[in-house]
Amino acid sequence: MNAKGKAIAVVTGAGSGIGRAVAVELLRTGWSVALAGRRAETLEETAALARAATPASEGVTPGAGGVTPEAGGVTPAWRAASLAVRTDVSRPEDVNALFAATVERFGRVDLLFNNAGTFGPGGVPVEELPYEAWRHVVDTNLNGAFLCAQAAYRQMKEQDPQGGRIINNGSISAHTPRPLSVAYTATKHALTGLTKSLSLDGRPYGIAVGQIDIGNAATDMTSRMQTGALQANGEVAPEPVMDVADVARTVRHMAELPLEANVQFATVLATAMPYVGRG
Repeated sequence: MNAKGKAIAVVTGAGSGIGRAVAVELLRTGWSVALAGRRAETLEETAALARAATPASEGVTPGAGGVTPEAGGVTPAWRAASLAVRTDVSRPEDVNALFAATVERFGRVDLLFNNAGTFGPGGVPVEELPYEAWRHVVDTNLNGAFLCAQAAYRQMKEQDPQGGRIINNGSISAHTPRPLSVAYTATKHALTGLTKSLSLDGRPYGIAVGQIDIGNAATDMTSRMQTGALQANGEVAPEPVMDVADVARTVRHMAELPLEANVQFATVLATAMPYVGRG
């Protein structure tokens, strides 16, 4: 926590979708958040949404990773601070600059929500997928997640008090693929291995690592689901979606556990989406 007793988070992909929803939820409830993304203007929009969603009179008691507010009371949510850092997570120099800026501003890192990702070109058969498209998805979803986790791990290991929490954004596709999604599915399966390895290696240093696997949260990325998505039997059918705010609340629950407790894997999905029995 910083000098005001607030927990400090880094959220990647904070300019849209799930990352934006999680960042707003954290800021709204008293966290200080470094917002990372490719476009500065969308990060500023996220910060503005958080300010608009936070009544000046609202107070919370954040407890991220065992972090609690200063003795004597709650932290007014409107005082939670945001820092926008333009970041390409596939570039090591950008990631290093993100964490350096976060520590310079807030003093430490208590949480990384490792969220930045891309689906890549959808509906492209394996034999037609350009290598450049494959590489872009791998660089963002897997290499970017590793680089951010590595930077967070280094900071959490060295800071005092030691430790923190990393939550990786997996996917239902970390379990079961959609048709014609080889790059996305491969990286999300790999992310599960990254989560497990980081979780094991982080134990001696109080670094808890978990993963949230999300299905059909209502964002721009999933807008096509409601009009029709390709199914394993070749049919195109609309799919239900859920409010992305429900994902954000789940992430905050995971984040605010004491470091002695960890949600290793959580699956949050639209209740009636075709996942159980998919394919």
